[in-house]
Amino acid sequence: MSETKTLQYRTDGPEDGPALVLGPSLGTTWHMWDRQIPELSRHWRVIRFDLPGHGGSPAHPATSVADLADRVLATLDGLGVHRFAYAGSSFGAAIGCDLALRHPHRIGSLALVAASARFGSADAWRQRGVVVRTNGLDAIARSTPERWFAPGFAAAQPAIVDWAVQMVRTTDPGCYIAACEALAAFDIRADLDRIGVPTLVLVGAEDQDTPAADARVLVAGIPDARLALVPGSCHLTPVEQPAAVTDLLVRHFTGSWQSAEPATGTTPVPAAVPRPQPAPPVVPVAEIAPARPEQPAAVRSDAYEQGARVRREVLGDAHVDRAQAGRDEFTGDFQDFVTRYAWGEVWSRPGIDRRTRSVITLTALAARGHFEELAAHTRAALRNGLTPTEIKEVLLHTGVYCGVPAANSAFAVAQRVIQEETSPRE
Repeated sequence: MSETKTLQYRTDGPEDGPALVLGPSLGTTWHMWDRQIPELSRHWRVIRFDLPGHGGSPAHPATSVADLADRVLATLDGLGVHRFAYAGSSFGAAIGCDLALRHPHRIGSLALVAASARFGSADAWRQRGVVVRTNGLDAIARSTPERWFAPGFAAAQPAIVDWAVQMVRTTDPGCYIAACEALAAFDIRADLDRIGVPTLVLVGAEDQDTPAADARVLVAGIPDARLALVPGSCHLTPVEQPAAVTDLLVRHFTGSWQSAEPATGTTPVPAAVPRPQPAPPVVPVAEIAPARPEQPAAVRSDAYEQGARVRREVLGDAHVDRAQAGRDEFTGDFQDFVTRYAWGEVWSRPGIDRRTRSVITLTALAARGHFEELAAHTRAALRNGLTPTEIKEVLLHTGVYCGVPAANSAFAVAQRVIQEETSPRE
């Protein structure tokens, strides 16, 4: 099996025990769960994995949360594990949610630590990717302690704080950027009621990245979920409060596992764990699917929906929201035209990638003197993977063929945007 389809892993506990998979946060390795292992491995076959480019894992970036979930399943398939319980922290929790939504027959029970149905805003994650692409991971690593740990813990445990900083600093930047893009696109708020397994939602009382309000959204939306608030901890709760987290996980998984039917050949948990109720009959999709619209209308709708998505991915939610907020009866048709034609039919074409399209767009806007649009597309170019050095070269080249005055104005606009976008934000 190709290494790009699987993840680096380690196992602890009895080989014939029920499987419990632990997923890490972005910027961490499987060692974030070290202090849970002695107790958990008494009951379960514990399987931990590293994200791509984290720890010693190969740097094969994943394009989405679903991509990583598929790699988790491929890894478990290689180990002969079909049914398992899953606990994930932050990014690892997003992977667990995706598994529960797309592969419910594989999950017996779920624990979500420092989790959210949507982690902040897409713009913020893409801007973090721009910062890392420009400056590397050092600034992100140095800010880690204040985001991951409560102040008292950080002061009392300097060795653990140093360990956390080094974990982030040694992560592969390309894989970290890809993870930021994956989190930018992650949004399961409309799907929470389809998570059908018993779920523990665990959050640190002082967590600012994924606050208790986010946890309550999960508990309100998932039919069989309960909330555990851990005092005196921030974002990396399993490290800060290991005993409390371990106890919560043991009690949750011991009492809530939905064991597989014997026909699957999987190992059940101890007999005291209740078996699931039979699932309701599945209604064939063909019986409930609406009638297909006429083809011309479908094409128009598809182009608009595709354009709306691509426009937000490239320009950012804030830019698009401002444009849509200003629409009225006079400008509405034009906004729809731009979304459908420019973004749904041209930017979405497969012939060239988005980086190349950004190069073309920067050149055209500078040549024509459209400097307000140039600012927006300089931001877009950074999000599409161009570095400040590459943008500089594009504008230098433009100066030769389109004139020094045009390039001079373009440099001023681009410099301002690059400084704004590549400076680390609190």
